[in-house]
Amino acid sequence: MLMRTDPFRELDRLTQQMLGTTGTWSRPSAVPMDAYREGDVYVIALDLPGVSPDAIDIDVERNMLTVKAERRPVTKADDVQMELSERPLGVFSRQLMLADTLDTEKITADYEAGVLTLRIPIAERAKPRKITIGRGDGPRQISG
Repeated sequence: MLMRTDPFRELDRLTQQMLGTTGTWSRPSAVPMDAYREGDVYVIALDLPGVSPDAIDIDVERNMLTVKAERRPVTKADDVQMELSERPLGVFSRQLMLADTLDTEKITADYEAGVLTLRIPIAERAKPRKITIGRGDGPRQISG
């Protein structure tokens, strides 16, 4: 259902530490997440602390779900001198390949306390259904 690893994430982190590029606008960083099934819905929770809801973009193209977010500097005032900057800035993204059994037309999104929660229902066509057996009077229709 989802892409679990990013082989370049650790390399990016080490490069940023060695070259001092932490906080610069570089390649999109991965977003930590949890994914689980709750009844007939898949729930995906992505950590995006400090990101304005207006800076979050969610797209679905075919079965590819893309979440992009941008954390901007707290202030851009000329008289501000940054003493310590450990919080990463820039663009964060996560792509998930969704199964055909999910209904991408009915995805909902909520953002609260720095966590973006997506709910993706299982498509009706993928849910179990009862098949009745004909009794010699011709074929029967499968009902859902």
